[in-house]
Amino acid sequence: MQKLARDAGSIQVVLVQPRGFCAGVVRAISIVERALEKYEAPVFVRHEIVHNKHVVDDLKAKGARFVDEIDEIPEGAVTIFSAHGVAREVEVSAEERGLPVIDATCPLVTKVHLQGKRYLGHGRTLILVGHAGHPEVEGTMGQIPGAVHLVQTEDDVALLPISPDTPVAYITQTTLSIDDTRGIINAIKRRFTDVIGPGTNDICYATQNRQTAVRELSKIADVILVVGANNSSNSNRLREIGEEAGVPSYLLADGSELNPDWIRGAQIVGLTAGASAPEAMVQNVIEALRKLGPVDVTNLPGVEENVEFRLPVQLHAL
Repeated sequence: MQKLARDAGSIQVVLVQPRGFCAGVVRAISIVERALEKYEAPVFVRHEIVHNKHVVDDLKAKGARFVDEIDEIPEGAVTIFSAHGVAREVEVSAEERGLPVIDATCPLVTKVHLQGKRYLGHGRTLILVGHAGHPEVEGTMGQIPGAVHLVQTEDDVALLPISPDTPVAYITQTTLSIDDTRGIINAIKRRFTDVIGPGTNDICYATQNRQTAVRELSKIADVILVVGANNSSNSNRLREIGEEAGVPSYLLADGSELNPDWIRGAQIVGLTAGASAPEAMVQNVIEALRKLGPVDVTNLPGVEENVEFRLPVQLHAL
């Protein structure tokens, strides 16, 4: 792919497609907003609804209250579980406190929970490919009624305390793409003689699409800016992919974090956003770039996403 032409003295900004909110994030945010509309403030959300401070702060201003644990929520208060999903013990705790719950777990995460339960029910030993400590991983491990072996690297596979002839199955964290998990899954298949797992069409479409777009962007950009939160797994991975392609890449929450040194000497600045980053923050970064000089914005063609997830039944009337 050839470098794009630009006006003399201007910064050429190339926006990728797709970027920003995925269908699961749109659904989760809509759930909080609709719940506030139906039940009025406050409604309580366990953990960040998605990993983005701007989104959380906006919902706080509308009347949502975010808590770390269920016991912080008053009895009878409307309670929302985040898009990352929760462990079964969290659901039980909410039931014991009589909390009316609206579940904003991404349907693709729920699908992973169901896959894991099905594999376990068939008598297989379950392996989860994911990042230790990530809310989605904690929720998934807490949803499976049996032992789950977490692996983060190919080396972890070699250390699993499982006999090579044991029937095993693997599931993956949704914010990891086919490319992220390929090596680990191959290591699982090399070590064990009887392995099954989900098809490639079962991975999170949004994760894969955004990573593919950054790989295309890296062919033309001199520097890549990724809009997203530090604690967002998929946003961090987008930055890493740019770096792996040999392009200096930086993660920033909004335009206030833009370092002019990052783009000094760059003719083409690639710009994308993680799946939980609002488009308003992308535009905020563009405005920050404009303060450094004239900016020409073009779009890099990519996949058009038209996935939509239904809201929970409690909110259908709205």
